[in-house]
Amino acid sequence: MLLIITYSSGARQTLRNICTTHEECVVRRFGRAALLQQTELGAFLALRLYEKHGADVQLERTEPLNEFRDVPDAVREAAKAYENRERPSTPYDKFAVGTNHPAPDSMRNADL
Repeated sequence: MLLIITYSSGARQTLRNICTTHEECVVRRFGRAALLQQTELGAFLALRLYEKHGADVQLERTEPLNEFRDVPDAVREAAKAYENRERPSTPYDKFAVGTNHPAPDSMRNADL
């Protein structure tokens, strides 16, 4: 997918117009940002917006996160256990102490 982020009101207005006119190309809208399908039309629209507004537009290529392929089992299990904890006010770093769940510091610096 193509992620478009706008940083000015003019760029946001152009992005809104693009999304309204080319709904078939829009995966999701987020106000000042949008995800477009990774097609030639999506690239054309993104580049057109960039040409018009320059530095007020950021373009990125993204790919969906496949939790089973991209995330280690321990991290998925920790997220599930943490969301099902007995006390919702317990922060994760305290929740993980004395368990097999990864510590926040170890996850912070580990690439997926």
